[in-house]
Amino acid sequence: MEKNIGRKDRMIRAVIGLVALYLAYAYNVWWLVLAVIALITSITGKCLLYSLFKKKSKPIAKKVTKKKK
Repeated sequence: MEKNIGRKDRMIRAVIGLVALYLAYAYNVWWLVLAVIALITSITGKCLLYSLFKKKSKPIAKKVTKKKK
């Protein structure tokens, strides 16, 4: 499975994962599920739901072509 999460999306997921990790520690263990999912997807750069819906937040690399003089 190819990476389908862009840099901004990965950073947002990492922050959400860290906040949810704190909430799991401070309040309720159920926040741990959200924390684990957010952190795993931010580290790997792959999201199963994005793959199912064929969505990408990662920018597409442009092909570089040489100009003829």
